[in-house]
Amino acid sequence: MAYERLRRKLTTENLWLYILRMLKDRPMYAYEVKKSLKERFDFSPATVTVYVVLYRLLNTGLIRLRKEAGLLLRPERKYYEITEEGQRLLEKGIALLRSVEEKLH
Repeated sequence: MAYERLRRKLTTENLWLYILRMLKDRPMYAYEVKKSLKERFDFSPATVTVYVVLYRLLNTGLIRLRKEAGLLLRPERKYYEITEEGQRLLEKGIALLRSVEEKLH
């Protein structure tokens, strides 16, 4: 029970950290973000949760939206990209986690 609570707090409740990390590598559209969370970090938050976090990151200037025109049968896609402010926050978050890990060793 304590482990599951810790896992939830370090994953879903801090989803912004994982999303910013993935967007640091490359722009992604929302469904791709959701799918990549499971593949890369081995957890799968609810789809609505991913969209809510993306919306909040967008509204706070940590990511930006880039629309790409559709090709033939593919509709227009909205790609999310990390901003410089988002990169700074990501680095700060990672530094905090490293500090916590060092103190626990």
